This record gives sequence, structure tokens and C-alpha cells, in this order.
Amino acid sequence: MPEWPEPQLPRPAEVVGIEHESPTVFTLRLRPAPVPGCPLPRFRPGQFNMLLLPGVGEIPISIVSDPRDAGLLDHTIRKVGRVTRALANLEPGDVIGLRGPYGRGWPLREREQHDLVVVTGGVGCAPVTGAIEYVIRRRERYGYLNIVQGVKHSDDFFWRERYARWAEAPDTEVLVAADEAGPLWPWHVGRVTELFDRLRFDPKRVSVLLCGPEGMMAAVIRELGARGVPDTSFWLSMERNMQCGVGLCGHCQIGPHFVCRDGPVFRYDEIAALFRKRGF
Repeated sequence: MPEWPEPQLPRPAEVVGIEHESPTVFTLRLRPAPVPGCPLPRFRPGQFNMLLLPGVGEIPISIVSDPRDAGLLDHTIRKVGRVTRALANLEPGDVIGLRGPYGRGWPLREREQHDLVVVTGGVGCAPVTGAIEYVIRRRERYGYLNIVQGVKHSDDFFWRERYARWAEAPDTEVLVAADEAGPLWPWHVGRVTELFDRLRFDPKRVSVLLCGPEGMMAAVIRELGARGVPDTSFWLSMERNMQCGVGLCGHCQIGPHFVCRDGPVFRYDEIAALFRKRGF
């Protein structure tokens, strides 16, 4: 079957649901319009779509749903600007433009039978949420699953029910840390790296998925590298100013790479020479 005829032409997508996860974070569920002769978009966890509101703007948003959810696409979004605030005001039945999926996702199919360490920092954990759900639904294909979430303040941790559900999966460890915590915070207070003595993995057969501030990701690479994890086992979701989604505008360039086209997921050794360098 032919693909969508023009990758830069938005496809209509209907809003079928919106869930407000916190005062600043919401999840938008979309149903792309069927087009005769063109299949619905297929994606891998870690890829993103460009969401367009005519007259407002267009932004890249990670897909957090599972590929099995045929015909439905979930996007968890933080309200930080004009477009995201407008998206938060949508209602079921509204129609927006959608382009994608774009980019390279997590290497989950290639890493079956591996132990997994997933480390996220801050509230921008959407790029790995889909990866975790993917593994949880296919739990028998992977080794031990370690999920580590760090937030600045305990009030930023809004997915408690989801993390509790993940913790019930077999051979799965869920660890949560907050730099600052309220009086009823039941988990660790401090940095996520302080929890690493509790991780279970074989350094020769582990894949580490990272998402968050680059300083945090650098600390994780340093700590786990000292525990025998090679550079080729780290995968990073990079954030840059992506405007076109297809590697034409150059806004998201990192050296010879474009985050929208060659990422947003990179193996660490591919970008190690430029990682955390100003201007890249």
C-alpha cells in the first residue's frame, strides 16, 4: 500500500480524548483520519509527531502510546508555550494537523533478552513512557527492567498510579527520587544516581535508556560506565529546537546530525564528542 503522499503535508487528526495529568501536563489522544489507499501511521517508541494548530503553530511531540493501539496516538504534553496552551484547550471532536511519525526511536526490538535500565529526569519523561509501556506489554521478551525517575520536587511526580502498575510487573524495579520533598514523600530524597546500588543488570547485556537534562544524563553515563557499562549500551533522547521534522531547516543540528532525522534517540558513542558542548 502507498504511504502518505507528502511527508510535509499535515494529515487531519481528530481529538478523541484529553486527560489532564497535572496542572501543567496533559495527554492528548488523536485518531488520524483514514485516507483511501494510505495506511494509518506506524511508529516505534521514541519517535515523534508534528502537531499543527492552524493560525497558532506547529510543535514536535513524542508519541507515548503503544504500537498495538491501532489507529490511536497518545501524546503527553507540558504546557510551556503558546501552542501547548492552545492544545490543552482542545475538546473531543476538534481536528488538528498531524505530520509523522519522524525520527529514530528506541532500539527495543534489537535489545530483546537484554536487561534494561531506564533513567528519566524532570517531568519531560514522555519519550521513554512509550518504551516502558512497550516492554511491560511484552515482558517475557526482556531481562530485568529497572525504572528510575528523578524530579526536582516531589510535587512534580504526577504518574503515581502508572509507576505503581509498572512496579507490579515481574522482574521489575521502580525507583523514584526527588531533590526536594514534601512531608508525605515516601521515596528517596536526593539524586537518582544515589539509587544505582539497587539496580540489577548484567553490564555485558544491558541497554540504558536516558531522557532528561543533559547534565543528569552525563552523570548517569559516568556512574554506570564505572560499573562496566560500555558507551555503546547507552541510548539518549536528545532535545533540540525541531521545526521542520525532516532535516531541512537545520535548527536541530548537532554537528553532522539532525535530531529530527537522525534522532531524537542517539547511541551515546555517536555523539559523545559533541555531548554537552556549547553551540551543539
